[in-house]
Amino acid sequence: MERKKTFTSYDVARLAGVSQSAVSRCYKSGASVSKKTRDKVEKAAKKLGYQPNALARSLITARSNSVAVIISNLTNLYYPEVLAQLSQYFSEKGMRVLLFAVDTESQVDGVLGQVLQYQVDGVIAAVKLTLEQIKKFEDRETPLIFYNRHINSHAASAVCCDQADGATVLTQKLIDFGHKKFAYISGPEDSMVGIERQKATLTTLEKSDISDYTIWNGDFSYDGATNATCKLMNEAKQKPDAIICANDVSAIGVIDTLRYEYNIKVPEDISVVGFDGVGPATWASFNLTTIRQPVKRMTKAAVEMMLERIDTPSLANEKRVFSGIFIEGNSAKI
Repeated sequence: MERKKTFTSYDVARLAGVSQSAVSRCYKSGASVSKKTRDKVEKAAKKLGYQPNALARSLITARSNSVAVIISNLTNLYYPEVLAQLSQYFSEKGMRVLLFAVDTESQVDGVLGQVLQYQVDGVIAAVKLTLEQIKKFEDRETPLIFYNRHINSHAASAVCCDQADGATVLTQKLIDFGHKKFAYISGPEDSMVGIERQKATLTTLEKSDISDYTIWNGDFSYDGATNATCKLMNEAKQKPDAIICANDVSAIGVIDTLRYEYNIKVPEDISVVGFDGVGPATWASFNLTTIRQPVKRMTKAAVEMMLERIDTPSLANEKRVFSGIFIEGNSAKI
């Protein structure tokens, strides 16, 4: 079977009666080209069945037109929305997203080699990195943006939701209503986000002279929250007035367990709050009281910061912090 001829941009240029550089500009995001020229090129390309070769273009420009995104599998329902937004924004700029997932944040070293092999133009990390790992990207002059976490010991660029402020707002509202006995369902031990939320929660309780609280280990997952809730209800000397969860998925697991395993009404018997503002949190069966993270604004900021640093590698690092939005649902008496 005879192999079908593959046409190049030079073939399109000859048929359209324009220069090869004009054809290239038509397929380059943001490039200046007249409507008349674009119409000629598109007509010729359609007739020949031409598609630009991304690999060949990357060899010419010394750019892969790709960005790596590293996330943890324990991020659950929150990050699909983030990934969708990142893909959309980068796609509009003619770039693609390569996803690298790890089981836990502490296992990130295992994928760094793969990320570097693809010679991506930049990296968005929704995981914790050590100073040594950060230096690997600096040595290769690969822009690095942390998403929803930051490194206190390094001036790396980051886009974050104010975890501490959000956790403080939730906890204080529960205290102001009159809740006295608290339980906290934590996130994974190696999650920076979980650690920040837990620290802010406990600090707020202690500032209000509330010492009647217990901490139960979770991992951001539904099953982890279910197990933690069972231990809480079976082992605690007395049930709490309110359960504060490290994220919405945990809060959903807590609510289901209280209702169906212990016949406890939420919020009549126990208040439950989460954090993130994921889609299922708004479902009528949960209607969580939570802190919603401004995903669109955060992802747009991350993309803008990345593109700026790809174009200008010498640009100084920066951190952008966004406030979460308090959502008063029906899962807590506040």
